[in-house]
Amino acid sequence: MPVTVSGDLTIPDDEIELTAIRAQGAGGQNVNKVSTAIHLRFDIRASSLPEQFKMRLLNLTDQRISKEGVIILKAQRYRSREKNREEALNRLLQIVSSVTRTRKRRIATKPSRSSQRKRLEEKNRRGQIKNLRGRVEE
Repeated sequence: MPVTVSGDLTIPDDEIELTAIRAQGAGGQNVNKVSTAIHLRFDIRASSLPEQFKMRLLNLTDQRISKEGVIILKAQRYRSREKNREEALNRLLQIVSSVTRTRKRRIATKPSRSSQRKRLEEKNRRGQIKNLRGRVEE
């Protein structure tokens, strides 16, 4: 089942490489016998994503993206392979959807005259208070 990033943007299954591996850490016999952890690999350059999204992904400073442009995720939180698979795909979805959103352009504004005047008056007042802290002469 393809992963849907947004309304018309999907990642086909054949572009996502999922491998079941043995999980690390505590878990006793289950962790030693059953390969429940999921290792996900997604090659950004070879994907069917639009070029602008590929470039944004490659420019991210994320340790999960290798120098070759491959997103590598390891999910091992849950005891079942299906839940770990779901978590890995959700994490991939978060990374990809983070670059699909376009940020609203900021419109520069000027401070109002009254706010400038208030700021300068307060600055002057603070300066006078500090001036009065000096040594008192008799």
